[in-house]
Amino acid sequence: MDQDKLGSKDQLKLSGGSAQFYRLDNLEKQGIGQISRLPFSIKILLEQTIRNLDHFQVNESDILALANWQPKQKSEKEIPFKPTRVILQDLTGVPAIVDLASLRTSMSKLGGNPAVINPKIPVDLIIDHSIQVDSYGKSSSLQTNMEKEFERNRERYEFLKWGQKNFKNMKIFPPGVGIVHQVNLESLASVVQIKDNICFSDTVVGTDSHTPMVNGLGVLGWGVGGIEAESVMLGQPIYMQIPQVVGFKLTGEMGSGTTATDLVFRIVEILRQVGVVEKFVEFYGDGLSQLSLADRATISNMAPEYGATMGFFPTDMETLQYLKSTGRAPDLVERVEHYCKAQGLFRTDGMTPPDFSDEIELDLSTIEPSLAGPKRPQDRIGLSEMKGAWAKTLTAPVSQRGYELKENELSSQAKISPSDSEAPFVLEHGSVVLAAITSCTNTSNPSVMIAAGLLAKKAVEKGLKTKPWVKTSLAPGSRVVTDYLNQAKLDGFLEQLGFFTVGYGCTSCIGNSGPLSEPISKAITSNDLVVASVLSGNRNFEGRVNPLTKANYLASPPLVVAYAIAGTVNINILEDPLGTDPGGQPVYLKDIWPDPKEIAQNAALITPDMYLSRYSNFETLSPLWNEIPTKGDEVFEWDESSTYIRNPPFFLNMSKDLKPIREIIDARVLVKVGDSVTTDHISPAGAIAKNSPAATYLLGHGIQQPDFNSYGSRRGNDQVMVRGTFANIRLRNQLAPGTEGGITTYLPTGEQTSIFEASEKYKASKTPLIVLAGKEYGTGSSRDWAAKGTYLLGVKAVIASSYERIHRSNLLGMGVLPLQFKDGNSAESLNLTGKESYSILGLNDQIKPGQDLTLKVDDKEIPVVLRLDTPVEIEYYRNGGILHTVLRNFIKDVG
Repeated sequence: MDQDKLGSKDQLKLSGGSAQFYRLDNLEKQGIGQISRLPFSIKILLEQTIRNLDHFQVNESDILALANWQPKQKSEKEIPFKPTRVILQDLTGVPAIVDLASLRTSMSKLGGNPAVINPKIPVDLIIDHSIQVDSYGKSSSLQTNMEKEFERNRERYEFLKWGQKNFKNMKIFPPGVGIVHQVNLESLASVVQIKDNICFSDTVVGTDSHTPMVNGLGVLGWGVGGIEAESVMLGQPIYMQIPQVVGFKLTGEMGSGTTATDLVFRIVEILRQVGVVEKFVEFYGDGLSQLSLADRATISNMAPEYGATMGFFPTDMETLQYLKSTGRAPDLVERVEHYCKAQGLFRTDGMTPPDFSDEIELDLSTIEPSLAGPKRPQDRIGLSEMKGAWAKTLTAPVSQRGYELKENELSSQAKISPSDSEAPFVLEHGSVVLAAITSCTNTSNPSVMIAAGLLAKKAVEKGLKTKPWVKTSLAPGSRVVTDYLNQAKLDGFLEQLGFFTVGYGCTSCIGNSGPLSEPISKAITSNDLVVASVLSGNRNFEGRVNPLTKANYLASPPLVVAYAIAGTVNINILEDPLGTDPGGQPVYLKDIWPDPKEIAQNAALITPDMYLSRYSNFETLSPLWNEIPTKGDEVFEWDESSTYIRNPPFFLNMSKDLKPIREIIDARVLVKVGDSVTTDHISPAGAIAKNSPAATYLLGHGIQQPDFNSYGSRRGNDQVMVRGTFANIRLRNQLAPGTEGGITTYLPTGEQTSIFEASEKYKASKTPLIVLAGKEYGTGSSRDWAAKGTYLLGVKAVIASSYERIHRSNLLGMGVLPLQFKDGNSAESLNLTGKESYSILGLNDQIKPGQDLTLKVDDKEIPVVLRLDTPVEIEYYRNGGILHTVLRNFIKDVG
């Protein structure tokens, strides 16, 4: 049976001529499934299986399984997903291209043709994560930061230029264009593609967990690890269990004074309580018509924070309007409308909703202004409750995400006298030392960006100023933001409060906030102050934003400006004054909060030409990029002296033949951690600490501390990254109680040492290693180095109470075995200290997905679940990882 039988082609009449598409409801006419009752997201998955049917990677059984999707049953059936394109950002894109280059080297050594290692589908790489915010909000630092960026990262950029020349289907957006997800939303995403005169839904995977932002546009896609993205680029499907789909119904309308940021914090809070890991969330209901597309994208962006694979919004009239307003071509807009309506993918108010696995409802009128933090994005706090919540957080136990301050520590203060020309000030617990408008979550949404500009305007007109201890920055997600703030004449008011544009990329949210001033840094460390950052990002995990800000709160852009003025989170910002005007009268938040009509009037100034002018000539935006030469042949010439780009050891000594799967015997625990340990804890992206193993390596290679750059920028060098694994300054390894950072106990001697140094000693004695973890292990960014580094440390298995989706996939993608405690058990409930000897029994060539194995701890036997969830995942593990599988398959094909 072929595509024409299972989903017969139909004609789609367009003004430029007719096209074809695989019509889904023809299946129902053949008695296959109830297509009209399927969620929109399942329909898109179904269409791509029909279109890619080849009886090899995609089979009839995959089509039938999706067409007969059962909402209330958890399917064990795995299906192949073949996205139509891949997006990369540079911190994950560089190691992905390093791996492809390494595959070419290995292919050449094994006698194959290196040119077969080449992307089979379009790949867009946006350089957006290198910016270091080095100014202090006193003047514009955009050019300074760009020059420093190119100075620090030139070697990486030369390598990317090599990749663009030697790999087909690869396009690179230079620094200064924007953040990957905002560029995807505003320019790259088409919603409906056409190829060989066949129309089909745009689908994508990306090497950043916030790829689902484009779900707000009706594009199906999600974040994957770099390892998985590389295999997709090389023509492999993503194999996944058919997901459950949770329907999230929105009703009502949001009240004045609330923003999309406040809404998404509430959604994150709700869905974390429900539990939607490895599930799709699909939004429905008439409340969708009250949300702009940018509001929807804000909600979709934080899918990783609420744990879902996607947060999907179907195509509707708002989608078409957004495509028009961002300068998409008229024929594309027409194609989207005609295809989605013909395919049953177009939402209207009052329509009967699809069948869902579960349903949740939220009345938009109940949303209140909020922050989220201080350590996790799901911990929402209403503004009215913030002052009381802060007081409790200071004294709450660390296990309850507090700071465990004693009564006599609560009054700690530090008086700072910056210079003769500046008045002295006092820092205390709760002082806001960093306020950043950053991250594609919010900078892609004109309503909140304009609101921030209007609030700044009103504040300046009232005579308010940012507190002198607050480091401020503005990092728009694209240059269009600058254009419309300039058009509305709001940029100058933001600058008067210190919010100068520092770059167009991820800054404070990824840890690139740059240093605090030396007097402030000394005051914080000398007095052990719990100071805060407030940022309009999506991540606030410990140690991520800045090493010195123990408390980090997420907020909407206008609230970021408000807290910069207040200078503290120890305030009821709804009732307490932010400051005083020149006449000494108190000024409150309500006095400067913008009216919705003002926001709408300024948003009306945004034109399609702004988007067209910025994206039509993006290649010309960076003269510094264009000055970098393009050189090198198809097999990359590795420089062994490089501290940025090295040939990784993943394929060294790889044999053509498979080795049998064996049990893991007499392993020791390298790291034991609790719940909600993130990929930031495992593989930090920010600054390299001066006393760390990675710093020792760089110093030994003649690199001084000012040139260390960040872990993120060094991801092309395995020697730096393995030393940085588990090196987050806030990591608490229970094998080294009372310490923070990358410390463990080397169990044979009881000596406390760095995790890297301990792993080297275990390697010398050929001792296998494991990691013990709690719930939600691997939450956060889709960092393949969190798995690669774990592998290079010699870890053979991770045993956790539960996993975040992408990190589990990345572990098995590197040949690290993911196991899970059964029946809600944990290392704590089983009284495991981590000092025991561990063996994993039952591992052999006959293992099945999800089967039980035996964890032998000294003389005690504990059942655990094998978290290889599909036959393909077992095949990946058997090969030693995804890329090893791909390489062996290429060798077989040419053999």
